Amino acid sequence: MADKFKATWVSHSSIGDFLQCPRLYYLHNVYKDPNTGRKINIVNPYMSLGIAVHDILEGLTEFKTEERMNRDLIEMFKERWKSVSGKKGGFKDEETEKKFFDRGIKMIETAIRNPEIFLDKTIKIKEDLPHYWLSEKDEILLCGKIDWIRYIPEDDSVHIIDFKTGKNKEDDNSLQLPIYVLLMKNCQSRKTTGAFYWYLDVDDNLTEKELPDIEESHNKILDVALKIKNAREKKEFTCPLGGCKGCEPYEKIIRGEAEYVGVGVYKQDQYII
Repeated sequence: MADKFKATWVSHSSIGDFLQCPRLYYLHNVYKDPNTGRKINIVNPYMSLGIAVHDILEGLTEFKTEERMNRDLIEMFKERWKSVSGKKGGFKDEETEKKFFDRGIKMIETAIRNPEIFLDKTIKIKEDLPHYWLSEKDEILLCGKIDWIRYIPEDDSVHIIDFKTGKNKEDDNSLQLPIYVLLMKNCQSRKTTGAFYWYLDVDDNLTEKELPDIEESHNKILDVALKIKNAREKKEFTCPLGGCKGCEPYEKIIRGEAEYVGVGVYKQDQYII
């Protein structure tokens, strides 16, 4: 019987780290500070903006469908922003923070102007962190959280909706949708019949995406996951460039060249560079 506690867990984030740089993967997902016993993380304005906006919009699933848009989302965002304000959110000065705060307000206003998806029924996957055995034989678990799952009563199906808070479009080669489609197939019972990105910073409308093939998605993700497991077993996490923009900021933390700003929500030591 495969053991979840001994398994290799992979996600969109950790796979992305590994594909960018194995050393980055190690420093962000495996390494623990010997003094605190905690993993390390870098906070920056883009991440903090994304966290604040996602928390407000995803949090609407906690309310009854007919009550969601009766909430003062702007005030909720302002209150949520307090937890990422200042250096703990990666902001080095008030001017930079105000720019990102204003972007966040604009995104919340976009959601308020276009409430259609929030007025539809949703479904929630039971687990706080949805996961399943990508390969029980290889003891690999795939995990991840989907921003919004819209229920389609006409055919008892679901749509995946992902909120985007950056200005750049998701790369067509991104493994995010393949991972989400696999999670939906294996962590709930309804068929997925649509997938959409919502670029809140630039667009009032959802961008529909073609659903990836299930078998092809499984093979792609498993291929990378096996490489991650192999690297962990061999403890081989070398940067192919001998230092790159991915791993170098984390190396600065190890060298004591970053500023510690506290412990994050996921019990990681947070730093700004």
